[in-house]
Amino acid sequence: MTDKRVLFVASEMIPYLPENEVSSLAYESPRMVNDRGGQIRIFMPRFGNINERRHQLHEVIRLSGMNLVVNDMDMPLIIKVASIPKERIQVYFIDNEEYFKRKATFTDEDGNLFPDNDERAIFFAKGVVETVKKLNWNPDIIHVHGWMASLLPLYLRKYYADEPLFNESKIVTSVYGKGFEGSLDPEMINKVTFDGIEKETVQVLEDPTYNNLLKVAVDNSDAVIVASETIDDDLKTYLDNLSKPVLPHKSIYEFEEAYSEFYENEVLS
Repeated sequence: MTDKRVLFVASEMIPYLPENEVSSLAYESPRMVNDRGGQIRIFMPRFGNINERRHQLHEVIRLSGMNLVVNDMDMPLIIKVASIPKERIQVYFIDNEEYFKRKATFTDEDGNLFPDNDERAIFFAKGVVETVKKLNWNPDIIHVHGWMASLLPLYLRKYYADEPLFNESKIVTSVYGKGFEGSLDPEMINKVTFDGIEKETVQVLEDPTYNNLLKVAVDNSDAVIVASETIDDDLKTYLDNLSKPVLPHKSIYEFEEAYSEFYENEVLS
């Protein structure tokens, strides 16, 4: 992995949010690449339940200030950054008062999905790409973890198709068993097609379930990693029929070698 550039985009990550399968692997994957001599950038949403003082987040003025259009609304983009102690790893946070100020991640105190989760996912995808463009950093690999990051492959392949910075980038999506119950806003497909993305390419978003979001991510990726030991049968069948590299699930004890080999021999070959 020496000198390879890997962009990690995650819905959640330790130590900023509680430990689970997504947040753990979203941390361990870049740590592995960093340890093996690769160059990394990490992005995640700046959810309101992340303690800015404890984790020493601060705004990056030179990267903030642009507006992103989501469903015909101008939404200001704020970029914050923090360093993970002991690891010499920086994390960039995509922030917006409207979408990420509330003191929770994906659901309210009653466990109901936030009604604007679809718009938050669109904003996050666009925010990551626009910030990486400002950094002028062209990744060899873009690795996506978690469902709120799942629109990134679609937007890179369709909305940003003519952006030269990502011409050579390969996209990897990790598929997790952990998702959400029910569906996001049924208007989600219209908000995506508002950005000029053809409806035929995102037809499954007529019903924006967790599985269907992941199918859109997988369709627009170059390779897939099965990150959970158990995934939904519908997703498993979908992955079984893909004609692109798929890495089967590896335990936390064996993932480092497996991911590194997969990057080098399957994704970049």
